[in-house]
Amino acid sequence: MAKYLIVGLGNVGSEYEGTRHNAGFMVVDELASAAEAKWSLERHAYRAEIKVKGRQVTLIKPTTYMNLSGKAVRYWMQAEKIPLENVLVVVDDIALEVGTLRMKKQGSNGGHNGLADIEAALGTQNYCRLRIGVGNHFGRGHQIDYVLGKFTEEEMATLDPRIKDAAEMVRCFCTQGADRAMNMYNGK
Repeated sequence: MAKYLIVGLGNVGSEYEGTRHNAGFMVVDELASAAEAKWSLERHAYRAEIKVKGRQVTLIKPTTYMNLSGKAVRYWMQAEKIPLENVLVVVDDIALEVGTLRMKKQGSNGGHNGLADIEAALGTQNYCRLRIGVGNHFGRGHQIDYVLGKFTEEEMATLDPRIKDAAEMVRCFCTQGADRAMNMYNGK
C-alpha cells in the first residue's frame, strides 16, 4: 500500500489559531475532519491517519513551531518509511494573494523559515509543496506581525472554500500524483 506524508505547517497554541502562518494547519485539519480522523500528540507533531482511495496518508502538524519544522518532517518520514516523492508540505505564502493555491514539485524556500528548516533537515529543495496565498498587505518591517496576525472576516470568506479546494488538491496528489494535481488546480 502506498504511503504518504502530508505536513501542514503552522504554530501550535491557541494564540496562533486563525493566523495567516497557520494556513497549512487549516488544510490538514480539513482533511482530518472530512475523514473523521482524530489527532493525537506524538513525537514532534500532532498526527492523524486517513485513507485516500486505498492509500495510507499520515497527516502531521509539527509541534516544533514553524522555524524547526524540518525535525518533525525528517522524523515522520523515517518512522513511517515514506519516500520523499510522497511527501507534501502545505504552507502559507505571502507572495500569493489570499486564497491562491499553487503546488510545486521543488523550489527555493522563498524566505519562509519553515521551508528553510525542512530544506536543511532533508538536504534538498526537491520536495513537493502546496502554497496557500495569504497576501502581503503589510508595511515595511511588519511582515512578522502580519503572518502571525489573524485572518480578517473578508479574507476568511475568500479562504474557507479554498481550504476545501486545497484538501482536494492533496487527495489528488496522493491518488494521481503531483503533475496531475498541478494541471488540475494550479492557477484556478
